[in-house]
Amino acid sequence: KIFQAVVSCIGGDGTIYIIPKSFETALNKLMAEMQNTFKGLGLLIPYCWKKGEACVVRGSDTVWYRAKIVEVSGNILQVQYVDHGYIESIPQCHLYPTTFYTGIPPFCIPCQLYKTLPIGNFWQQDAVDYLQELLKNEEVEIHVEELPANPWGKLSISLYFGGMSLSSFMAYQKYCVAEDCQDIQKLGVFEGGLSPSYLLQPLPFPGETFPVTVTHLVSPKEVYICLDSSGNLTKQSATERAAGHDSESLNKALKWCNKIVKTLPHLTNFKKELPCLAEYVDGLWYRAKLLSITQLVPVQILVQFVDYGTYLVAPTSRLRHIPCHLLKYPVQAVRVLLAGFKPASGDKNVERIPYSPEWSLKALWTMVDCVEGKRLSASILTVSPEVTISLYGDDKNLVHLKLIEMGLAELDE
Repeated sequence: KIFQAVVSCIGGDGTIYIIPKSFETALNKLMAEMQNTFKGLGLLIPYCWKKGEACVVRGSDTVWYRAKIVEVSGNILQVQYVDHGYIESIPQCHLYPTTFYTGIPPFCIPCQLYKTLPIGNFWQQDAVDYLQELLKNEEVEIHVEELPANPWGKLSISLYFGGMSLSSFMAYQKYCVAEDCQDIQKLGVFEGGLSPSYLLQPLPFPGETFPVTVTHLVSPKEVYICLDSSGNLTKQSATERAAGHDSESLNKALKWCNKIVKTLPHLTNFKKELPCLAEYVDGLWYRAKLLSITQLVPVQILVQFVDYGTYLVAPTSRLRHIPCHLLKYPVQAVRVLLAGFKPASGDKNVERIPYSPEWSLKALWTMVDCVEGKRLSASILTVSPEVTISLYGDDKNLVHLKLIEMGLAELDE
């Protein structure tokens, strides 16, 4: 069985507590009911607590939770939150004994990694801390491998985050040995001899009108677009729906990669067009490809972020190997030429685009205003030798008409 779940916590012994996504509605309903049932403080009169006894606990967030007594030590009791897994020491005044809700099974499931042996036969504290930092409150994919011998035992699972196997990843980090580690290569960071490449984005058929966003402008005529999947799903073509699904899955995978990026090795191969991860100015890491070495001392590399079209000159410290599973998603940004206009021969603005001097900077900034943050649509005219499109604004008019009105461009039949 395969299902999505949220990791609620990691136990001190490395137990992974998960709440299946399918349980969330029932858990939220129970929690709401408990808040209405229990009011005020816990039990303020003396009470003889017993290990394993059911209770409700008023947490530090003032919310009531189901729990059971794990250990009794004077006025401080160690309790386990049965629907979330974590263990906490609580003063008696924040607990209430109850037989309410004991007939409802716990919503969280204790799990262990299938055929995975921690170094030293138990999970070391640094490994537990790392698992907690990596997984807590995150949505993951669970593959059930083996049921426990008794109903209260741990479920043996394979856990995948962002397309990566947790067992393989922890084995790579030297925290454990994974017996079934056939997918260790999927991390891709060890395959120095290979030259992988990105998949291209499939485009709608010429003549179809489809929603797009402009992610980068090289000039008023040359831009990068992404298929916009946020529109009306019923009107979307199969290509647009697939692009939307790829974009969502890619964003999840990149979020995970940003969490583990320090474990990925720095690039040592600077072959042109080589896929990599690069750190942008916002401090996040994105998919990129190498274009050229712009400086040797110190080494500076020109890269292009393939899902946006933007460029960056970066030191090698901001470039890392890309895990292979990130290569299965097509590049999100497509380079296109806009049809129907050309630079105005009478444009007297002296400030020109250095790499495209036929265009004035004013024309570029005007086009930026026309497309930035706008809901645009496009129609492909030709795909060879270059993808050429007509680009329409949210008012359904061609975006370049504003440049023509201002004398910054002229019609090109």
